[in-house]
Amino acid sequence: MPAQTSMLHVRIDDSIKTQAAQALDAMGLSMAEAVRLFLHRVVAEQAFPLELKVPNARTRAAMAESRAMMARAPRFNSAQDMFDDLEQAGE
Repeated sequence: MPAQTSMLHVRIDDSIKTQAAQALDAMGLSMAEAVRLFLHRVVAEQAFPLELKVPNARTRAAMAESRAMMARAPRFNSAQDMFDDLEQAGE
């Protein structure tokens, strides 16, 4: 059963919203995901969470490479299917 959710309305300057959306996009997050992440961290840590930063060019390249590798990787329905595939590849 899904958890009950609530709508959160926040007033923010248009310029800040636009700039934040661009920074979050660079981190691979939507505005809603960032707010949910922020609130989960506040609850878990009972404190203001650490700052997230835009990754540098080297990190972004590694993230893109990882995503490309994951897109090419086979998908399995179970762990056993994966082990069977590994065994066949090793023969």
